[in-house]
Amino acid sequence: MGAYILRRLLLIVPTLLGIMIINFTLTQFVPGGPIEQIIAQMEGQGDVFQGIAGGGDVGERAQGFGDDRYVGARGLPPEFIAELEREFGFDKPPLERFLTMMWNYIRFDFGQSYFRSVAVIDLVLEKMPVSITLGLWSTLIAYLVSIPLGIRKAVKDGTPFDTWTSGAIIVGYAIPGFLFAVLLLVLFAGGSYFQWFPLRGLTSDNFDELSLLGKIGDYFWHITLPVLATTISSFATLTLLTKNSFLDEIRKQYVVTAKAKGLAESRILYGHVFRNAMLIVIAGFPAMFIGVFFGASIIIETIFSLDGLGRLGFEAAVARDYPVIFATLYVFGLIGLLVGLISDLTYVLVDPRIDFESRET
Repeated sequence: MGAYILRRLLLIVPTLLGIMIINFTLTQFVPGGPIEQIIAQMEGQGDVFQGIAGGGDVGERAQGFGDDRYVGARGLPPEFIAELEREFGFDKPPLERFLTMMWNYIRFDFGQSYFRSVAVIDLVLEKMPVSITLGLWSTLIAYLVSIPLGIRKAVKDGTPFDTWTSGAIIVGYAIPGFLFAVLLLVLFAGGSYFQWFPLRGLTSDNFDELSLLGKIGDYFWHITLPVLATTISSFATLTLLTKNSFLDEIRKQYVVTAKAKGLAESRILYGHVFRNAMLIVIAGFPAMFIGVFFGASIIIETIFSLDGLGRLGFEAAVARDYPVIFATLYVFGLIGLLVGLISDLTYVLVDPRIDFESRET
């Protein structure tokens, strides 16, 4: 197992490098970089994309004024443009910039945001609690509900209980998360009906003044609606996956033999079937957690006014804040690859008969 872990760790290096190379290359061809953003703001356009979409007028501005490479650089001296390039490091060739960036990232030196004058690592650490809250609690609740429900559905396969629970979770899966979030706000956060939960934020303004129990209660009071909105679509896939996995195992010969010996149903399910059936469910944990942690939180954070990594990444992409974009991509890519390795090790923990080394030889 040690050799397998070492090989997987070594494989992380080229994989992560490939991710960074592809994304760095793509950004070289995307219009509206950080210098264009500054020029657009100085020209009063507000946003570089307005200038790009402006058509002929903006094209005329770029002719004969400032630097021809930058749309809208009217009246700006070339010396000023050159200083901006030097400040952002664009006076160097792309290959040199990429190698310098990767050398810094290997040492976990992510630099500073272009537009916030704050270290990128400080920005990420500041936004991390919100995303951890959504990702961790949503995944935990989904597993705590879906696994027992999926087992019960497998045992009661074809019964009315199986039918109506399948209908309920499919309806939940079909409802978009943002629409369910808006519904929760209208019903329970001061909309047209009740005001049981706060509208925004992760904690109250007087959070530091509360007792320990008060802080815990305030925290859960604030995260209830966002976590529900994030979790609603997770039940269907995980529940049906658990059900089908258990059904496949229940029909095997060793289960029939165990029943013939008179073993209790609970012992058969949780002593024999559970270990084999849960392998495929465990395999989906990393993808589910990473998906909720990095993807589904953008809209939910916006609706509930939560300042997390989702909004940080979106704002950085719009502003072309490259240090934030590439640093978060590097960290999240590294986390995703490590979580994949942890998932494989969990296989062995659940079923010691699995040996990845012998399968590769």
